[in-house]
Amino acid sequence: MTYYRVKQRFDNVQMWKRTASYDGPDGNIYIGGELYTEKELQKHLEKYRLPASVNTMFDKVDISNLHRQQYKANQIGLPKTEALSSNLSEIAPYTVVETHCVKITEENAVDLLSGADIICEAFDNPQAKAMLANTVLEKLPGKFYVGASGMAGIGSTNEIKTRRLSKYFYLCGDGVSEVGKSEGLFAARVMACAAHQAHTVIRILAGQYDV
Repeated sequence: MTYYRVKQRFDNVQMWKRTASYDGPDGNIYIGGELYTEKELQKHLEKYRLPASVNTMFDKVDISNLHRQQYKANQIGLPKTEALSSNLSEIAPYTVVETHCVKITEENAVDLLSGADIICEAFDNPQAKAMLANTVLEKLPGKFYVGASGMAGIGSTNEIKTRRLSKYFYLCGDGVSEVGKSEGLFAARVMACAAHQAHTVIRILAGQYDV
């Protein structure tokens, strides 16, 4: 789990924040994932200068991550929380990063996510997706949930959509493609899905709930 919060102790932080295109209400964003979407999603949100986020990851960087995730070759073997936090701090230098490696489960999800305003899902495991969605909908009512479903393959990025399934539940993706039944994951297409999720978060914070 990576937790980062913009601290107002820097003299020029207000000038830094004013360079962002988003200058609306703040919120706590929690991102759970092990997929490329999660790294791209965090990168997009960092560029908006949002004040707080929690990210859950528990594995390490390996060479297969380099072609479509936000890591560098010299970070192979590092915990993903440590590597990603370092890279994000270069993008947003006034962000203070706290890292915790933990696997989110049905048992610890409520404790991890209870402080969230918006919860973003970026798992590649269907069971983990279902667990997180069910936990949030059943045990954390009133929390906004932005999930991802269908981004694999070489299909058109125009097939990636954002749907609002209920008052608090949003789903981004084409809703069809699966990693095991396609050509695999292509960075640009997954990036498009992550951008949909990030922009949905921004719109929710700005009070724009329709899609």
